[in-house]
Parts: sequence; C-alpha cells; structure tokens
Amino acid sequence: MSDEHAEDRGGGERRAGPGAHWVRSEMSGAASEVVQARDISGDIHFHTGSHPRSPYDNPRPRQLPGDTRGFVNRREELRWLDAILTGGGGGGGNVGGGNTGGGDEPLMSLCVIAGTAGVGKTSLALRWAHRMEAHFPDGQLYVNLRGYDPGAPVTPREALHRFLAALGVPARAIPTDSEAAAALYRSALAGRRMLIVLDNAATVGQVRPLLPGTAGCLVVVTSRSRLSGLSVRDGARRLTLDTLSETEAVALLRAVTADYRDQDDREKLIELARLCARLPLALRIAAERAASRPRMRLDDLIRDLRDESALWDALSIGDDEEAEAVRTVFAWSYRALTPEAASLFRLLGLHPGPEFGAPAAAALAGVPTGQARRLLDTLVGAHLVEQTGPDRYAFHDLLRAYAGDQADSEETPEARDAALGRVLAWYLRTAAAAQAWINPQESPIRLGAPEDGVVPLEFPGYDDALSWYEQERENLVAAARAAGDAGADRAAWQLAAVLKSIHMLRNPFEEWLAVSHIGLRAARRLGDRAAEADLLESLGMAYTQSHRLVDGARCHEEALAVRRELGDRMGEAFSLNDLGLAQLRGRGLAQAEAHFEQARAVFRDLDAAHWEAVMLSNLAETRYELSRLRESRDAVTEALARHRASDSQGSVGNALRILSAVQRESGEPGAAEGALRSAQEAVDIARAHRNDSWEAFWLLDLGAAHRATGQAPEALAAYQRAAMLQRRLGDRSREARAWHGAGETYRQLGRFEEAADFHRTAAAAHRELNDLWQLALALDGLAVALDELGRDAEARGHRAETLDVLTGYQDPRAEALRRRAYAALGDTGTGGTEAGYEASGDA
Repeated sequence: MSDEHAEDRGGGERRAGPGAHWVRSEMSGAASEVVQARDISGDIHFHTGSHPRSPYDNPRPRQLPGDTRGFVNRREELRWLDAILTGGGGGGGNVGGGNTGGGDEPLMSLCVIAGTAGVGKTSLALRWAHRMEAHFPDGQLYVNLRGYDPGAPVTPREALHRFLAALGVPARAIPTDSEAAAALYRSALAGRRMLIVLDNAATVGQVRPLLPGTAGCLVVVTSRSRLSGLSVRDGARRLTLDTLSETEAVALLRAVTADYRDQDDREKLIELARLCARLPLALRIAAERAASRPRMRLDDLIRDLRDESALWDALSIGDDEEAEAVRTVFAWSYRALTPEAASLFRLLGLHPGPEFGAPAAAALAGVPTGQARRLLDTLVGAHLVEQTGPDRYAFHDLLRAYAGDQADSEETPEARDAALGRVLAWYLRTAAAAQAWINPQESPIRLGAPEDGVVPLEFPGYDDALSWYEQERENLVAAARAAGDAGADRAAWQLAAVLKSIHMLRNPFEEWLAVSHIGLRAARRLGDRAAEADLLESLGMAYTQSHRLVDGARCHEEALAVRRELGDRMGEAFSLNDLGLAQLRGRGLAQAEAHFEQARAVFRDLDAAHWEAVMLSNLAETRYELSRLRESRDAVTEALARHRASDSQGSVGNALRILSAVQRESGEPGAAEGALRSAQEAVDIARAHRNDSWEAFWLLDLGAAHRATGQAPEALAAYQRAAMLQRRLGDRSREARAWHGAGETYRQLGRFEEAADFHRTAAAAHRELNDLWQLALALDGLAVALDELGRDAEARGHRAETLDVLTGYQDPRAEALRRRAYAALGDTGTGGTEAGYEASGDA
C-alpha cells in the first residue's frame, strides 16, 4: 500500500461518468471567463464556440482490423450492403432475408451476416466496412465476440467496457452494473454516426446490449446463427452467405497463387475448390500451400488432399460435408509443417487468451523469442495463424479449436501442463516487472526462482510498462482464469496480488473484482492464509473505491481477522487503516477515527515511523470533518513535519491539502492567505511530479482557498482544471465536487443562475453515486442560489430533500447543515445542538 494512496483513498475515489467539460476562452490569465452551455442530457459543458461538445472529449476510434488481402467476389453481397445506407437493401433468398423496404426507407441500424463456419462472413464485413469508412465520420468500433471459440466468449459487459474505453470513458467511470454500462454506452453514442462491427456472435443476448439507442449508427453482426430474434424485435436485415460459386472459388484460388504459379488448369482448380467445399477459409489455406510449392503439380496437391480426406473420413462420425472439408484442409496444411512449427501451432491452442505476442508464444513452446517469431511467420504464411498487428497474432476460432484438438491428441498431459505453466509464469513475471514501474510504492510479491524456458519482459520505463499492461489486459484476466481452472493455484493468487497494485491506480473495477475473486478462491484451496488476507484486502479496496462500502468494509474486516490470527502485526495495521478509509468515505467518522488510532498504535509499536505519520494525516482529515479544528491542526502539523523530514513528497502534499482546509475555517487573521499558500504548495508538488491524480484532488482546495481570499476568477480556473483532470482520471465524485466549487464561486460573483446550474449538476452526480453527504452539500448550495433568484418553492423542495438525505448523520457539520435548512424553512427543527459550527461547502 503506497503512502499516497493510504491517505488519498480517504478522499473519495468513486465511479465516474458523464459530466462537464471546461475550456478556457481567449481571455488571458487566471481571470479568463468560463463559457457554459447545456446539452440535452442536462450536463453542463464548457466551450468557446456555439456548438456543444459531446459528453467525452475523445479521439474517433478506428478499431477495424485490416482488410483481407486478395479479397475477390461477393459483388452482389457488397451491393446489398451498400444499399443498406439508403434503406434500399433487402431481398430474399440467400442474399438477404429479414425486413425489406423501398428506397425511401431511413438508414437501417442493424444488419446480420449469417453463414456457416469459414464461409467468409468476417472478410465480407471488414471489406465492406473499410469501403464505407467515409460514411461514418465519428469512427468505427469492432469486437470479436468469440461466440464459437473453444474458450470463453466475450460477454456483453466485457464488450461494453472495451467500447466505452474506446469512446473516451475512463475505466473508473464505467459502471460495474451491465445495465448501467449499456445505458452509458447508448448515451455516448447519441448524436454520433459510427459503424459498429460485432463479429462472431453466438446469441442474441451477446448482441442486444451493444446496440445503440438512437439512429445514426449502423451495427453489422456476423454469426453462424440466423439470430432471428434480432429481425423480429430489433428490425435487423439479414444477409445469409452461401459458399462461393464455382467461378468465384476458382477466382479466389487464382488471386492467391497468381504470383507464384503458372496458369493452372481450370478443371484442376475446380476439383481443388470442390475438395475445399468452396469455403473461403479452406480455399485460402489450400491456395497458400499451392503458392508455397510453385513447382509441384496441382494433380499431386489434389491427390494429397484426397488422401487426407479419406483419412479424415475414416476418423469422423457423420458431420456435415462442409465441416469435414474444413478439417481435412486444416489437417493437410498442418501435416505439411516442420515438426517445430507443428509443435508451436498445437501448443498455441493452449494459450489462455484470444491474442498473443511472440514472447508469450516462446514461453508456451519453451524456445527463444527469435525462434518463436520465425515459426510464427511460417504459420502466418500457411494461413494457420493471422497476424493482427506488429508482433501480435490470433487464431480463427476454427483453427484454435483444431490446434487444441491436436495438443490433446499429440501432447502428453504432462507436456500440456508444462506449456500452460510456462505461459502463466511468463504473464505473472512480466506483470510483476510492469508493476514495478506502474506502482513502485507497492511491495513486490516474492515469486521465487524463475521457471526454465521463461524469459519475462523487462521495461525501460513507466510508459512501456503501462502500454504492455493495456495491451495484455484481456490476456491477464484470461491467464488468471486459466490458472484457477487448471488448479495452478499459486500462479492464480500471485497474479491477482500483482495486478492489485496496478488495479488500485487505474480502477478497472470489473477486471479487478474478477481476478481478485479467482485469487481468493485459489488461496483458500491452498490453505495459504496470508495470501487469503492479501486478496481480501484487494477485494476490499476494489469495493470501496467503487463506492460499495458495505462490501468493502466486510472484506477488510475478514482480512483483519485473518491477519490477527496469523499474528501479522503490519498487515493488521494496514487492514485497520483500510477499514478507517472505508468508514471515512461513508462518513462513519467516529469509527474511522477509532480505526486510525488503532492502526497508529500498531505502527508505533513496530517502529514504522512513516506509516505512523500517514495515520496522523488520516486522523487530521477525520477530525477536520468532525469540526475539531484545533486537534486536526495539531495532527496535520506533526504529520507534515515528519513527512518533510523524510522527504515523502506525496505525503507532504496531502498534509498541506488538509492543513489548507483547516486554515480556511480557523477564522484567524491571515489564515485565508495561509490556506492559499498551503494549497498552492501542494499543487506545485503534484505538478513537479507530473502526478495528475494528486493535482486534480488538491486543486479542489486551491480553488476553495482562492475563493476564501476573494479571487473568484482564479478559483474558477482551479476548479476548471480539477474537473478536466478528474474527467481524464474517471473520478466522477471529485469532478462533481469541482462543479460544486464552481457553483459556490458563481454565487460569490452574484451570478446565481450559473451557480444553480453547477449545483444542480453536482447534485445529480452525487445522487446517482449515492454519495449522500456530498449530495446534501450540493442541494444546500442549490437552494441558496435559488433563494437569490426568488424561486422560493424550488428552494424549499431542495431543502426538504437535504433534510431527508441527512437522516442518520449526527456529526457537527451535519447538525449545522440541518439547522440551516430548518431555519430557512421557518422551522426550529429537532435534535440539533447549539454549537456554533457552520457547514462548509468544501467538507
């Protein structure tokens, strides 16, 4: 646990979502005006022109895989797809089923390309998609749903996460709930013209959550199934692909072999096409083999393929003709490989994820990476593996299944286990190397001696480590799942523990929770109680940071019990701190203070001076929230001195943030100027370290300090940058707090309509997040602004909601806010004390 995050997590890292964009106008300096406009969603957006921005500032995604080399034929099908853009597509038979209509129909939003395996559905969809790019100026989204893959299919939730990330939604902003994620996805697509390709869907359930909610986008689905439900309920048009005609099949064979062979006899090509069932996938593999043997007679190639077919017929049991032909071609091509290439091909069938690089392939095969690359080139040349990018490879789902079958039949169980163990170790050790750069404050997991044949990657710096993690995220989850399924429990829990250190910074909640649960089950099967506590801590952090506070506290309590049972005093102190942070976030202030005090006592006993100072900062923040300003000042002043002495810059900045808040409320002469100096120093530390997370959070206090010193334009500039950074980081709660600060500032300027807009938007975000304390503050600010506008009835309604929201909060700030609401409503209220506390809009 890093010291920055031990303190910072108490401040409210919650799920984020759509909100406000802030852009400076052409006025210079901190006093520049902020221009605002409202979009149809009710969010406030800031811009310099007259056209509102989309909910996310993001690049236009261009996710389509490369076009198929040497694509020929399918002219009629392409024309049918072209007609969809004007609503004129449709027709019967094998070219198009489903809904039909005339040329005056509006743009259709959904098309299904159906057909048997290997018939060329994906090639057709991608060829057409690349041709039509100009018709979709907002970009293209693509996902292979792997509905027929031997491994687990891509779930709608996983696909939504990828699409939302591509649309500019930060990981922290993506809801864990599938319905909420789908709603956010539809909102992000509203008003856009995008092409969405959903490849290899097996069921309607995989597709329906990924459909846009408004016109303007076109979804193309490929499937072996007709997916009739999409036609009946969603108005999809369907294009059913047959195998190629004889003429088309021959044309495809000639296109692939033209540069390598003399003109082959047409009748021989017809025979070769028949043996391939005129399926494009099988035809391309056969043609590549013919092209790689330019001096071999086509008669000999056909005889080999017939022999393979006869062998397969003797082994197969009544599958359809097309499936038999595909398997025959696969076997024919596979048996032509060198032993080394054939070994790599079948072992790649054991790879846990859908895509892989040469280093992972090398680990699977237990060979050097250079050799793996050469063998992969051979497999790509034989069309048995597809190269999807620089040093990235993938299988067609049929070929992956075939490779797995060959591994099962030709490799011993011991050899299969060893190959899987090597690739799992490679992902684990490379993830640990990445974690050392991405979150170096976290203590590394002891992994022991490296396995034979495993050479993990090393990274020259942070950017390379983070790029690797982003590229391999799907494989890392798949590796954890494969380790759990294979009984490789040590690898499963260690991978989950390593990834925790990355997940806690980036908050991909769905992945984090899934991997942590896998690791926890593995640790419990092993009876490793220390590992169990680590994984409970990981789950507790994931739940807390996603604002599922009851679940977070439960996991931390379980971890605490295990660590006490083991006599792990340091772990016990960390769990006590984690519990305190969860309670502080939920405004259980008395419990939070008690846990921080207990953790501090343990750290003191262990002579862990740094962590004892961290607890002082957390206690200072808790006492500030309890309005015990003198105690808070004493604690944070001591913590700040200790952090300065140890040169813990992140801890210094966090302590300065707390000190600034205390100074603002002290009422002492010169305190406001002191608060501004403290907050500015904190922000300067963040900027010196180029740490956007620190800067975004600490800017909230800088904005409040500017406001306290009467510098409203500078306050707006601070809140503007805070909101922009929080949007990028995906912390919706803190972004909403920046809007609330802007609302307070506009009230100070006497611009009450704008103030009300900001408070209203902040309240909506906090209401959605169920962050009741921040909601109460935003509602109070909104009511004050509405009072100034003479909208008394609205103000009374918001004050009534404020009182309802405050039920259950009994701390001094809540009491003061409750009394203020009662007073404005002309009611003395009940249950409040007469202490002179005043609720702060910045608490």
